[in-house]
Amino acid sequence: MKVVTSSEIAEIDRLTIQKLGVSQQVLMERAGLAIANKVKEIAPSKKIVVLCGSGNNGGDGLVAARELNSLGFKISALVFAGKTKLGQACKLQIKIAESFGVAVEFRTKLQNSDLHGAFVIDALFGTGLSRPIAGGFADVISLINKSSAPVLSVDIPSGISADTGQILGSAIAADYTVTFGLPKRGHLLYPGAEYTGKLFVENIGFPSKLLMSRSLFVETVEACSVKDLLPERPRCSYKSDYGNILVVAGSKGKTGAALLTSDACLRSGAGLVTLGVPESLMQVFQPSVKEAMTLSLSDNGQGMLSSKTLDSILNFAAHKADVLAIGPGIGISKNTNNILSELIKRSPVPMVIDADGLNSIISAERVLNKAKSPIILTPHPGEMARLTESSVAAIEKNRIDVAVSFSKKTGSYIVLKGVPTVVATPEGRAYINTTGNAGMATAGSGDVLTGIIAALLGQTMNPEDASVLGVFLHGLAGDLAADKLGEHSLIASDIISFIPDAFISLSKQ
Repeated sequence: MKVVTSSEIAEIDRLTIQKLGVSQQVLMERAGLAIANKVKEIAPSKKIVVLCGSGNNGGDGLVAARELNSLGFKISALVFAGKTKLGQACKLQIKIAESFGVAVEFRTKLQNSDLHGAFVIDALFGTGLSRPIAGGFADVISLINKSSAPVLSVDIPSGISADTGQILGSAIAADYTVTFGLPKRGHLLYPGAEYTGKLFVENIGFPSKLLMSRSLFVETVEACSVKDLLPERPRCSYKSDYGNILVVAGSKGKTGAALLTSDACLRSGAGLVTLGVPESLMQVFQPSVKEAMTLSLSDNGQGMLSSKTLDSILNFAAHKADVLAIGPGIGISKNTNNILSELIKRSPVPMVIDADGLNSIISAERVLNKAKSPIILTPHPGEMARLTESSVAAIEKNRIDVAVSFSKKTGSYIVLKGVPTVVATPEGRAYINTTGNAGMATAGSGDVLTGIIAALLGQTMNPEDASVLGVFLHGLAGDLAADKLGEHSLIASDIISFIPDAFISLSKQ
């Protein structure tokens, strides 16, 4: 499903009204009816308090109030705006509501008694809010959040930025949100996702050609959208048909990262996996490697790669490998700086770069623009901050635009890990993943993702599809593991154990 910004949904609204002839009042009536229908399904009380602002969001709430009133609900419609500041649509809906017998009351404050035993409809501010909420509105929101009253927000919880999910001064923590046409970025990005509660997306009359427009570049990653990406496994096939992946990983004290990546790669369908490790650690790795092969790489004498290993990696990539995954646990040094820079410029096969590999890239934009083959980067926010010479806080406030911007500038594919994980492409497309859980916030989880994406690349998938399907399967495997083991006890190897279940589950969708 496409995901939009406040300006994008405003444009859809404008085109529907001006170009297709559907009036604003018709859209508002349908929005209000959608809210009322949802309240009928979920409200535990017949006492409904509708909190209305002065704009179209308030108008939607008043339509819902009128409809629920006619169904026998006890309605209190509270308008938090002066009569002279009402928008035309809201003013009209007040008049209509009153003519239907709805008690409309203008307020500047909210009382605890208003909320006692009530179900609250939050129609104060919509997706167009861009300034911080303060003063009397902040007091209203604070009282609602402190109460035990369940809340349904209209379009988006009041106080949440529709574009970034950030809290604009103060925000309502809703139990439910009914939004119109398409989900907004703020519903899916944190902290907005947490404030949204259960999200319902209702089409109130927007035409599908606008909702599916190619000009909308962000969408969710869901089972229905990735099922068809699963690589086929013809009955007559051989291991060479599914890719030979060279995993360059591990150093002294970080051997586990290499094993997690290679094991995840094998569990994700790779035909062959070769694990390239520093030669002084070969005796450590060999007993733990069963299905994968090993490649001894030049060592600096301290259990890390030496600069001499570059030619070995390039030679293997040129003659045997289909994909190169590099970075998990390799450490950071002048040698790794040089190795990564040269591999990016000279590798004849696609690369997946993670962890220490990312932190070994110096002057990222300049180097990545010289890439010979497709590059997929899988940074967490800290690594992304270093790559973009920014801060973690700046990344988290605007993770979609940051990922897309860097992808465009460098020509690389970005898998920005986190909550939620975002995939960005050089063409400007972005995908918001919908799988995964807090139990996956554990050491080695990213190494597993690297292995999954590399394996999918090796099965002739393009970088965009491999990244999108990879993050979905990774999160799904984590969800299945958490269902069985709980989030607190989840470790990275558990995710690998549930990769087969993730493939089976997705194939049955």
